[in-house]
Amino acid sequence: MGLGAENTISRGKVSAASIEVYLDQTDALPGTDPRRLDNTMPEKAEEERPTWGRNLEFILASVGYAVGLGNVWRFPYLCYRSGGGAFLIPYFTMLLLCGIPLLFMEFAIGQYTRLGPVHALAKICPLLKGVGVATTVISFLMCTYYNVIITWALYYFLNSFWTTLPWQSCNNSWNAVENCSSGLTGNASNLQSASQQFFDRKLLEKTDGIEEAGGVRWELFGLLLVAWAIVYLCIFKGVKSTGKVVYFTALFPYFVLFALLINNVQLPGAVNGIIYFLTPVWGKLLEVQVWVNAAAQVFNSIGIGFGSMISLASYNKFNNNILRDTLIVALANSATSILAGFVIFSAIGYMAHVHNLPVDDIATDGPGLVFVVYPEVFSTMPVPQLWAALFFLMLLCLGLDSQFSMAEVAVTYVVDEFGVKVLRIFKRRELLVLAVCSACFLFGIPHITRGGIYVFQLMDHYTAVVSLMFLAFFEVLAVCWIFGVSRISKMIRTMLGKEPNLFFRLNWMVATPLLVLVILVSSIAQYSPAHYGKYVFPAWANVVGWGISLLSIVCIPLGALQEIWRNEGTLLQRIKHALKPTIDLDAEDDHPEEKKLKFPLITINSHD
Repeated sequence: MGLGAENTISRGKVSAASIEVYLDQTDALPGTDPRRLDNTMPEKAEEERPTWGRNLEFILASVGYAVGLGNVWRFPYLCYRSGGGAFLIPYFTMLLLCGIPLLFMEFAIGQYTRLGPVHALAKICPLLKGVGVATTVISFLMCTYYNVIITWALYYFLNSFWTTLPWQSCNNSWNAVENCSSGLTGNASNLQSASQQFFDRKLLEKTDGIEEAGGVRWELFGLLLVAWAIVYLCIFKGVKSTGKVVYFTALFPYFVLFALLINNVQLPGAVNGIIYFLTPVWGKLLEVQVWVNAAAQVFNSIGIGFGSMISLASYNKFNNNILRDTLIVALANSATSILAGFVIFSAIGYMAHVHNLPVDDIATDGPGLVFVVYPEVFSTMPVPQLWAALFFLMLLCLGLDSQFSMAEVAVTYVVDEFGVKVLRIFKRRELLVLAVCSACFLFGIPHITRGGIYVFQLMDHYTAVVSLMFLAFFEVLAVCWIFGVSRISKMIRTMLGKEPNLFFRLNWMVATPLLVLVILVSSIAQYSPAHYGKYVFPAWANVVGWGISLLSIVCIPLGALQEIWRNEGTLLQRIKHALKPTIDLDAEDDHPEEKKLKFPLITINSHD
């Protein structure tokens, strides 16, 4: 990414006579004419791709990306609704058959090629090179609205230092007193809790629908700018800066989760909440949808299909033990989800006890859990300011880790695709990262208008739910079935000295692709238009949502058509050629494909 070891081709003076030009059509990037050559050399030749300072940095970055807000606000509720303790059986089954093999596969692709998802997948299966572009598009789209959640967490964090927490009572200027309750009201009541009104009427100043933008919330505008400034400062030096930041952002949430758990289990009613969370409903195991939900949760939680794991692994040393790292990341992610379940449901059990309500009336998922229910929990605890500040700082860390990785996908693509050309414009990598962060910030502004919550919900539904499964299926199709298990195994043998065992090979060949196909079909069969609570989006908004989905999905057929068009021969010959990988499977050096990508038309011999 522009930083790292000393440039191997810029040691000493380089004269024009020392340049040897060679033309290799097969190594040219798609859309690049190998016969064209710039007449000028850049002042500074591009540096080698950097590597993580320590393997622990890569593990923490990967764990930080995988362990996100979904572990806190999605998994516990899904487990509770899908059979309690019985849900852990399909969950760990799907982790074994789908999650771990796919994560191992993405780590292998990134580490072997030392390229981002766009160029790595283009070399593995040129016909489906659009999958790599699509992963970059979806990561960029998610960057634009994911930071809005970090903005909300910042807002709550800053408001946690009031003498009286602002969501604790109905005696504030933003409250509708006639419709406000100082505690949780349950699903059967028409009243709103003070924490719900703080979220709707103070934080969001929510309008009645997506049709009413309502103007920019300038407080949130400033905090969104701060959030992106934090992201920029953490990634502007690439893995050299991110690798240091993750020591805090990846580990601090565990400190808070354990502290909350120790505190919560001592509260009255906490044990009842945990029992609700874990009580097995064995009959649920006979429902196909429970198994599909388990697979989808594993898939989405680890982050397969976003390209981030490929990007993170591309900064590894060539012989790094990715099998060990795969097991650590996957198991840490699952353990965190279960730990979060104990933390969340112990608090929900306590609130059910305090307000004399059934757990069903309080249990929820999504932003409502962390921005409405949990703030209400803190209001009843001793030293509520401390617990609130720690909790929202934890949310900041969980969100930032995921945001780092998604932003890195976009930056990696630009550097891999344009290399020296883009550095001629921006001069320094830091300015390129600033440009990417600035673009994401501008696209995020619609989410912090008074009607922004509806824009946020629309984007999240059609980006994270609809698009992702299409991308994941075609990625698995390209790698497992077209590129082939034998080639994946050879890559891993080159890096680790031995082939993956029979378990992985069988999963890549049969179980994993079929499971992903089942999830995709189920997602299509269960499709429902976006909604926010009781609000139903108008038809035009859902059309816009599908347009957002197609921004990434359309890259796949367009990439295939472009690859077929640029090949020669009959249609069948063009397709056959497009199915042939261009990756070097006999490489023994530590960056086989990166060297082909950087300066594909020039070799330099320096003579002093």
